[in-house]
Amino acid sequence: MDTLIEDPRWQAVIARDASADFVYAVKTTGVYCRPSCPSRRAKPANVRFFDDAAAAREAGFRPCLRCNPDGPSLTEANTALVAEACRLIAEAGEPPALAEIAAKIGLSPWYFHRLFRAQTGLTPRAWAAANRAQRLREGLVAAGNVTGAIHEAGFGSNSRFYEKADGMLGMTARNFRRGGQGEVIRFAIGQCSLGAILVAQSARGICAITLGDDPAALLGDLEDRFPQAGLVGGDREFEALVAQVVGLVEAPRIGLDLPLDIRGTAFQERVWQALRQVPPGATVTYAELAQRIGAPKAVRAVAGACAANPLAVAIPCHRVIRSTGALSGYRWGVERKQALLDREA
Repeated sequence: MDTLIEDPRWQAVIARDASADFVYAVKTTGVYCRPSCPSRRAKPANVRFFDDAAAAREAGFRPCLRCNPDGPSLTEANTALVAEACRLIAEAGEPPALAEIAAKIGLSPWYFHRLFRAQTGLTPRAWAAANRAQRLREGLVAAGNVTGAIHEAGFGSNSRFYEKADGMLGMTARNFRRGGQGEVIRFAIGQCSLGAILVAQSARGICAITLGDDPAALLGDLEDRFPQAGLVGGDREFEALVAQVVGLVEAPRIGLDLPLDIRGTAFQERVWQALRQVPPGATVTYAELAQRIGAPKAVRAVAGACAANPLAVAIPCHRVIRSTGALSGYRWGVERKQALLDREA
């Protein structure tokens, strides 16, 4: 019995770990279950582990009716429902009403809203807005004119788009298409204990926090990101804002009470939103992060979104580690990642 208690599979049963890939059987009931089964926990002495359901059936056990180990898990079923909801939202010209989407996938509006937010990190309305913004960004780059991109993104009229343009793009559609032409980005480069730091701010909020060894390279990255924007060196007032950001780097637990100008794809924004929910001192694996946004198979894409994060520390991608517990690559260097984690610990 002591051996079973020490078995990591038993710990998965205690934790009702939905990601565990095995089944366990209970001798006294004759049934086998998923580790995540909500049924009353069996005594360790009555438990047997099997690699899969087929092995449990061969040993004479029958499937549990509550967790249905022979069918899709609750997590898999919920992920499929959210994926279908995302498809319905993406295909709709205008974002559909919450009740309409919930009815189409067979859930109550309240439960659907709760499930969608738990899996994606966004409300259905926020996900629809992010998806539309991404379609618009792609359309503005590819389309021959702004009007065509607006209609491709699902806006019924130009006037309805222009009411929301600044919130979606951070600038006018024409300026976005021209690489930020007409937009003013204030920036400053300073020093912190992790090396050079660049902080940039648009009219909407902090749009870049980057770290490195070469200040010129940091500025070059900003110029590449906003090739046509007007880059203006910060004044004394802006230097005070930079000091707040440096304070966040030196003591990540204090947080950053400043507006952020977050610009990414709908998927990246889901990942970044989930990252902002990871508290200081905690870590999460890439696989766990993929689970949290309802895309358990998109581990590589999650890693890519972390690598594309333009707001060091404010969006804490340094809190993501490998499943082995080892540190993985970090856009601003693994040594800086370790230093940030050490400060939070």
